[in-house]
Amino acid sequence: MPKVKTKSGAKKRFKLTGSGKIKRKCAYHSHILTKKSTKRKRNLVHAHLVSAADESNVRAMLKI
Repeated sequence: MPKVKTKSGAKKRFKLTGSGKIKRKCAYHSHILTKKSTKRKRNLVHAHLVSAADESNVRAMLKI
């Protein structure tokens, strides 16, 4: 049996917390920032958790 590999894109984008939840970064914070308000950009800085609907898909990509 060959080794089971994780998706390379997923391992760069997601991290596990100590309790086993999956952390993610916010979208819309990489470019075209001049038209976005300061409050909106500040709120996009913080990490969020993956939603319950997507968690099983992300776990499958990470093979955990």
